Amino acid sequence: MIRTILFRVDSHELVRGGVELLQHWSRGSDDLLWMDLADNEVASEAKLMSEAFGLHRLAIQDAQRARHQPKIEFFDHYDFLLLKGMGPDGDEFEFETIQIALFLGKNFLVTRHSSASPSIDRVWQALVEDSSLLAEGPDAVMLEISRVLVDRYTNRLMTLEPRLEDFEEQIVRKPRDDILAELMGYKTNLRQFRRVLLYHVGVFTELSHRAHSHVRDDKLHHVKDVFEHQERAYSLATLYFEMATDLVDGYISLASHRLNNIMKVLTIVTAIFVPLSFLAGIYGMNFEVIPELSWHYGYYALLGFMALLATSLLIVFRIKRWI
Repeated sequence: MIRTILFRVDSHELVRGGVELLQHWSRGSDDLLWMDLADNEVASEAKLMSEAFGLHRLAIQDAQRARHQPKIEFFDHYDFLLLKGMGPDGDEFEFETIQIALFLGKNFLVTRHSSASPSIDRVWQALVEDSSLLAEGPDAVMLEISRVLVDRYTNRLMTLEPRLEDFEEQIVRKPRDDILAELMGYKTNLRQFRRVLLYHVGVFTELSHRAHSHVRDDKLHHVKDVFEHQERAYSLATLYFEMATDLVDGYISLASHRLNNIMKVLTIVTAIFVPLSFLAGIYGMNFEVIPELSWHYGYYALLGFMALLATSLLIVFRIKRWI
């Protein structure tokens, strides 16, 4: 899919179409162009980006890779940003990303993604309804895409907070193995969130400190705003990762505590019955000469001694606070 928006600066006219709009635009004109590429044939897409916009071959290859860490590179007539956007919203907390490449020039913006991007679709629809954003320049559109992108990260992360609070109560009240499995899944996803957002923080840190980029000086406060949003999302991901880690550790500690209590009870029972079993074993031996066998009260005396021994052990355990 190739879709294009052309903004004519002189008439403030917004024209939507496809690749044919390139015939009415050139890199030296004042008109502004945004071309969005998604799910196209790789070779033809690379040829279009190279010939129409003069993009570097290696940058195009990075944009077309299935997986690549976020980064930023600066060229003579454009900036290249590679970001990770969130996948479609769902009921479950999942880490699903879409690689988004942005080529920002003086009068053009080229975005490339392998599948549908909710962030780009949202900005595209907003631009169709109100062309004032593109009138501010392609750098304004790029920053708006970045802001929507990171806000979707933040919104996805915020959905996890009440779930983690519920887990805290459930672990204390009634721990279950499925809770531990779900927490481990959250930890894995949050670790990926942190890694990607840390890359994003680095990208916008470099962009905000770059003296010669195609983001105009009057947009630097927007760059810092996006940077702060990225940093906040990273802080949230780190906070929730630590919360999930603490909950996992708490679950394991409570499970170990319950197991220790069970083992303590079993040990006490064993400690009481070992001497009783010893006495029962002695008087269960088949010898002809056992003096107590001929004593009329021997049976009752032995039972009394065993009861006294068991009671004494219970009193000793109680004094030592083992029970």
